[in-house]
Amino acid sequence: MGAITGLSQGAQAADGPADSVLLLDAGRVHLQNRADLVTTAPQTARGVRTAVAMTAPMAQESQQEAAALADRGATLKAVNGGYTSASVTVTADKVLVDGNRAVVDLVEDTKLYFPDVVPGEPEYEEYSLPHTLTYTRDAATGTWLLSKDSPVLDPNGPAPTTQLTQPAPVPFKEPPFKPNPGEQGPNPPEVQPAEGVKAGRSGTVKGADSGSAPKALQPSAAAGAAPMAAASYSYSSMVNYANRYWKNWNGNYRSYSSDCTNFISQAMRAGGWGTTSGSASSRSDNRKWFYGSFSWTTSYTWAGAENWYWFASRHSGRTYMLSNVWYMQNADVLQADWNRDNTIDHTMIVTAVGGNGERYLTYHSGSTHNRKLSSLVASYPSAWWYAHRT
Repeated sequence: MGAITGLSQGAQAADGPADSVLLLDAGRVHLQNRADLVTTAPQTARGVRTAVAMTAPMAQESQQEAAALADRGATLKAVNGGYTSASVTVTADKVLVDGNRAVVDLVEDTKLYFPDVVPGEPEYEEYSLPHTLTYTRDAATGTWLLSKDSPVLDPNGPAPTTQLTQPAPVPFKEPPFKPNPGEQGPNPPEVQPAEGVKAGRSGTVKGADSGSAPKALQPSAAAGAAPMAAASYSYSSMVNYANRYWKNWNGNYRSYSSDCTNFISQAMRAGGWGTTSGSASSRSDNRKWFYGSFSWTTSYTWAGAENWYWFASRHSGRTYMLSNVWYMQNADVLQADWNRDNTIDHTMIVTAVGGNGERYLTYHSGSTHNRKLSSLVASYPSAWWYAHRT
């Protein structure tokens, strides 16, 4: 299954509409083929896969990745049933043709469907991912050959299921701490020193206790922090915000190349978290949490994953740490330290809880909606996880 939504406003076609449509469709088929590989449906049920003409190096790379993607699909099937089918649509941003070379900038929107869905629970995981596809025209036949697929991946976040890259092996410094182009203001060091030993990491073994107690019955503050009234927060508003803006980002906020924690702060604010006082001179203080008109008037804790941890769980008591990720409920926050270097890299929010105990995570970097917690834990077994009750 799949579709082309056509050229977006501002898209360009240098060699006429025929080439543009041909190149865009080849890109869609290429991405649909990749998505099909992680599903559980047998080849006959998927239909006949359309071959995409490729250069020899690209064909070899594609064949190697096909085996790895099929293995991933089999692994996830064993973990949680995997995916039954995939649907891919593409939207072109720009199509440029220069002689025998073409470059297509497009956005892939993919849905990976879950098996045995209970009414009212998510039917699929979905993600939105920009790509730059490069084609070379065969001089003898005139056929366009796909020569390169460059997805725009965030090195701090988990890659979509159909991508084989891992988070960066060394800490990637998030850009919230730098002024945006054209802004003026201080540019302090990007990563604050660790404040000390973090609260205990969250376990990942799923037991009989699913942590299903209502939030109002849970402790409302971390030890040593000022108690917060959980009842004053709207968890449904947090979830609704994440569901609304996971893909179509809220234009009332600036975005960052690593946007995961910025997105979570927005959701928390939508659910009732109040900002603190603060200014450019106090933005590096992890006791502060505020958003300003410029990056240099916005606190580190707003968009930095590590800084958000310290504000939320240690200084404000707005969250407390759960001993197991499977205790999370709607609007709880999950953070990950991919390489166990004691610096948190990524932040996500729970947007659904299944009757079988499954949790579904939504996040930016990259834009992903309702990815199963069991899939994330299986895909990143060496990560350290920090589950926050909000």
